[in-house]
Amino acid sequence: MSGSLWLKPPTTPLPAQLPLIPRPRRENAPGPAAATATPRPSTGDTGDTGATGPVGGTGETATDGNPTGDTGGALATDPIDELAERLDGFAAVAVHPDEIAAILESDGMTDDHIRLTYGRADSFTLAEDLYARVERRHPAPAAPPGDAWHAGLAGCLLRGLVFALPGLAYVLAAPLLAGEPGRFGLPGGTVPLLAGAVTGWVWNQALSHRAYTWLGLGDRRAAARALLVGAPAGALAGTAVALATAAPGETPAALFAAGQSLYLAAATVLLVLGRERALLCALSPLAGAVPAFRWDLPDPVRAALLLTALTASVAFAAAVLRPGVRRGAAGRGGPPRAASLPYGLFGLGSGLLVLQAGVGDTLVSGAGAVVALTLSMGPAEWLLHRFRGESLSRLRTLTTAREFRRAVTGTLVLCLGGYLTVLVALTLAATLAWPGAPLPEPARLVTLLLIGTVLWLGLLLQAFGAVLSAAAVCLLAAAAETVEPAAGPVAAGGAAAVLAVLTCVLLVRPTAHRV
Repeated sequence: MSGSLWLKPPTTPLPAQLPLIPRPRRENAPGPAAATATPRPSTGDTGDTGATGPVGGTGETATDGNPTGDTGGALATDPIDELAERLDGFAAVAVHPDEIAAILESDGMTDDHIRLTYGRADSFTLAEDLYARVERRHPAPAAPPGDAWHAGLAGCLLRGLVFALPGLAYVLAAPLLAGEPGRFGLPGGTVPLLAGAVTGWVWNQALSHRAYTWLGLGDRRAAARALLVGAPAGALAGTAVALATAAPGETPAALFAAGQSLYLAAATVLLVLGRERALLCALSPLAGAVPAFRWDLPDPVRAALLLTALTASVAFAAAVLRPGVRRGAAGRGGPPRAASLPYGLFGLGSGLLVLQAGVGDTLVSGAGAVVALTLSMGPAEWLLHRFRGESLSRLRTLTTAREFRRAVTGTLVLCLGGYLTVLVALTLAATLAWPGAPLPEPARLVTLLLIGTVLWLGLLLQAFGAVLSAAAVCLLAAAAETVEPAAGPVAAGGAAAVLAVLTCVLLVRPTAHRV
């Protein structure tokens, strides 16, 4: 600020006469005395507002101590009014008198000057008076530029599609993987396939978080460098786990699991760097699996379609990773690697829940449920963006914490209800399209909805930074279903209830939505 906020005391000595005590302005009500009084000519340059300081000039005073002038006995102007007018911009946006007191003290206004000029004991008393006189005029928060949390539905649906298309690879590879019944009552080759898939989900979830962190820091080359190092390592880890868990006679399944791990690494690169359309083009050969639902395709054709899709995915991923090869792309002061571990654990828990939806003796069984869950991830992502955008909008427009809690709770219920509605529709569509798949029973459908609730609320908590809580709940639920498959509905229901409570406790607070 330029200049002082208050007038400095005069350098000339004060007259022997005491200064006039400031009083608030008030209208002069006409009365008998005012009606009969004879106006007296002005003897000084006081204007029409009355004297504002010690009486000088003529030295005339009335018998009651008021100055005599051309105002007919009007009270003096209160200097606090003048100070309030000068500090109006600061006082109008203050949320507490102490903010005004800090402004007064920062400008050097001492308590002695306040007592002499304004008749108040100290700066805090004067600040309380100013706070009471000035009306609050808090400016409305500005909307974020470009509505950063608005995501297009088409883009999210595209991501959901590329999440589900790899499932067609299992349709093409089914005759190639056929063999003797495997362990745990599962088809042959299921164990290495599941082991490689879960390893890839855990690794790539953590890798995605690290790369997204680099992108958030504005360093795209460092993100590409992280993917360039981490994606091949993840593919090797998935392949090693699949080979280690393969039993004799499951070599074809282990080789397919190796290709699956390589694809997961390439898909992670393309999705993180925003190349969904390139991934869709790479997966287009898998559309050849559609005729395989009705007719038997030759084994060479099946293998060619699988290898073409895998090769295209790896080639596109290598092309977008070229900036990460350059020197200096790793940047400085990157995010700690330990910060990505909870995201990998969440990937493990959520992945096991999805597998439990279609494998084993759980109440929800069949490929239709798995396809519905994977396809629903696109609408789920769009609804997450929708919830975040609506919450930020309410944060700018509502004025009380109670109104904000009610609005956020309503938005949460609508978004979760919308996701579950989409999940039911996709489940019915996948069941009708899948040959020989029975319609889901009510109990199985309820369990599927509970698993969908766990996944969506877990993703929501992850988006707000509470990923460790979401990962712990998902892992406990998945462990309970693995140990006791019959307890699937109870485990999913308990996990959904816990995540619902955590979500309501966390997200109804305005501070959780700060950006």
